[in-house]
Amino acid sequence: QVRLEESGGGLVQTGGSLRLSCAASGRTFSNYAMGWFRQAPGKEREFVAAISWSGGSTGYADSVKGRFTISRDNAKNAVYLQMNSLKPEDTAVYYCAADSRTYYAGKSPTNYEHWGQGTQVTVSS
Repeated sequence: QVRLEESGGGLVQTGGSLRLSCAASGRTFSNYAMGWFRQAPGKEREFVAAISWSGGSTGYADSVKGRFTISRDNAKNAVYLQMNSLKPEDTAVYYCAADSRTYYAGKSPTNYEHWGQGTQVTVSS
């Protein structure tokens, strides 16, 4: 089992930046494909970004491509989401997710075994 804890959320103005962190504890972190998802009120959970075990492969939702960057530090058991040029439509609870069964888990939430509790990101207009 791996436990995930997100941090770094908050309130920011349009055009601002935030850096989310996800700290993992438990099993060997470098064996987990990681992803970030988000869920806005009244909407389904949606894919934001994903990263492979080594960090060599990444993927992004079209809505965040060019603005968000996912990265990981296996020595620190952490994955990050750097969010720039934030927009009000980025407002959501952001979740970190992990999967041990594959090198790169991709876009589907069902590909991920473990989830954090989420951190709120609010972008004011």
